[in-house]
Amino acid sequence: MADHVVVRTFSYRHEAEVARSFLDGHGIEAWVTSDDCGSVDPALGLVRGACLVVANENAGRAEELLDAPPEPPAGDETI
Repeated sequence: MADHVVVRTFSYRHEAEVARSFLDGHGIEAWVTSDDCGSVDPALGLVRGACLVVANENAGRAEELLDAPPEPPAGDETI
């Protein structure tokens, strides 16, 4: 996995999966890794976290996307 890098570590796997889906929607393939004994002991994820992994060449763009403030929903007239 030398050509891949962890761009974020989340406390919960579902948070990492949302971020993975967000990156996928922007054309960046990402994976979530979590050592929870194959989902047998989910509490291990609380200790070790869930890692969001991307290819090295996509790391910079993934960081930019994850750090960017959220865009308001379309049609939102809030000032």
